[in-house]
Amino acid sequence: MTALEPSPEAATGDNEPATKQIPPAAVARMTLYLRALNSLLAEGVERVSSEALAEASGVSSSTLRKDLSYVGSYGTRGVGYEVQYLSRHIAAALGLTHDWKVAIVGAGNLGKALARYGGFESRGFDVVAIFDADPMVIGNEVGWLRVSDSAELERVLERTHTNMVVLALPATVAQAVCDRVIAAGIRSILSFAPVLLQVPPHVNLRKVDMATELQILAYHAQRAQTPGQAV
Repeated sequence: MTALEPSPEAATGDNEPATKQIPPAAVARMTLYLRALNSLLAEGVERVSSEALAEASGVSSSTLRKDLSYVGSYGTRGVGYEVQYLSRHIAAALGLTHDWKVAIVGAGNLGKALARYGGFESRGFDVVAIFDADPMVIGNEVGWLRVSDSAELERVLERTHTNMVVLALPATVAQAVCDRVIAAGIRSILSFAPVLLQVPPHVNLRKVDMATELQILAYHAQRAQTPGQAV
């Protein structure tokens, strides 16, 4: 059973729960809770215990309860968490109730795969543009989008009201494009470029380095295969 939690009203004295500053590790886990809650909603489940939600998210019950304290506590002893209510407030805490418009710079294999991915829209992200510098690629259709000329980057970002950019670019051009994106007013960037980008403090940059992740996996796989080595 979940521990007895204060009501959302008790957290702030009004109809909205208090939201504390969420530590980065907890933010990452919140996305897991939200995914699990949305799956429960799709199945028609109205309430869930902390144990069941924690198991579905791959964490301990104590970790889940501590994390949820950052967005307010909604569990009731013997009843559990109201799935729709908790899902809505986690989404709000993560900023997913805002209108996020995403542009992808780089229409290579990775960029095209990202543009065609159907899971973004259901999570609140609207891919509104894709760019490339190759004349053989510009004008081609990727999903429902037409590849724009990267020379028109600033104008298209403004026209589409883009507020997030994904960089799917080679290392040689990534920093220059990143600088243009920042100069155009973008403050949230996700980079798949295999290079460490330099950004000012007011810009949020997340880097996805698949080669590094594979190297880490290789390390653990090697240790698992070596007798006497703990994983």
